[in-house]
Amino acid sequence: MSATQGSQLDARSRRLLRALIGQYLADGEPVGSRTLSKSSGLDVSPATIRNIMADLEESGLVASPHTSAGRIPTPRGLRLFIDSLLEVRPLDERDIQRLRNQLPTAPASARDLFTSTSTLLSAMTHFVGLVTVPRHSDFSLRHIDFVPLDPTRVLVILVFADNQVQNRVVQLAEPLDLSALEQAANYINSEFSGLRLDEIRARLAAEMEAAGNEINALLNNAVKLATASFSPPSEPDMVLSGQTNLMGYQELSDLDRLRELFEAFQRKRDLVQLLEVCAKAPGVRLFIGEEAGYAALEGCSVVTATYGDGGRILGTVGVIGPTRMAYDRVIPVVQATAGLLGDALNRVTTTQ
Repeated sequence: MSATQGSQLDARSRRLLRALIGQYLADGEPVGSRTLSKSSGLDVSPATIRNIMADLEESGLVASPHTSAGRIPTPRGLRLFIDSLLEVRPLDERDIQRLRNQLPTAPASARDLFTSTSTLLSAMTHFVGLVTVPRHSDFSLRHIDFVPLDPTRVLVILVFADNQVQNRVVQLAEPLDLSALEQAANYINSEFSGLRLDEIRARLAAEMEAAGNEINALLNNAVKLATASFSPPSEPDMVLSGQTNLMGYQELSDLDRLRELFEAFQRKRDLVQLLEVCAKAPGVRLFIGEEAGYAALEGCSVVTATYGDGGRILGTVGVIGPTRMAYDRVIPVVQATAGLLGDALNRVTTTQ
């Protein structure tokens, strides 16, 4: 159900739908016509309300559980509510400062910052907090060293701007002595420090093309080492916190559903793919139940927002919880946390 379709509802139907969903999100119980007649503020009879509810049910916006005469919103009804009926206000500065104070001011690395952010999201919402971890290649190179292991095997030590250190052992087609390795490392550090690996590769290729037949040994060695050392990007990763929080929600109490959900948390792959999709466009994204495209997330909602550094999107933060959540509170918390993570990450990567 799109927002356009939702706008075709008359004002009375929209008001009743908003009242029903608000009541359901607050207490989790099916909402009856008598309750709606009081909470909606409409001066209409319970019979009229029942007729409107029947129309909403026929439209697929609400449903009647077998155990109750009341109604609950369907995922389509929740989608309409979020897209066209929900009022979301940004967090005020006091709440943002409270969030900011709970993030580490001087994390040892970006990874520590991502873990703290995931934990913070879980604590603030009582759901599962998650943060995608950028690939090393998304950060600029701070320093590189080459350590000979034998004539054709070299240990490459890469230090990135997020303070992460990565060690790689590479096999060279031809041997290089210690002096050649040191000169190549000094050259790359002096000329290319502060650039991402893909940028360094492009610059080296351009320098080789400009040099033509007059390429010198230093540049030639630097290109060989860079080609061997700058391997393809690693697989995307994510950190999660608060998975056991979901065990406390009645909507997710089915053991088979919980088992499938926890297996998805363990594998991470499908969740990472979903968040990678979210990272392709800036801003907040929200998936309700089957909208996420994964059976394990049926009965859950996923709220995400992108974070970045210097205008570049680096990843996604978000929460996973039951579809019955206080969207007006969760959405601004996720959005504000994404902004704070971007600011904190910028401080980490610019600290030398």
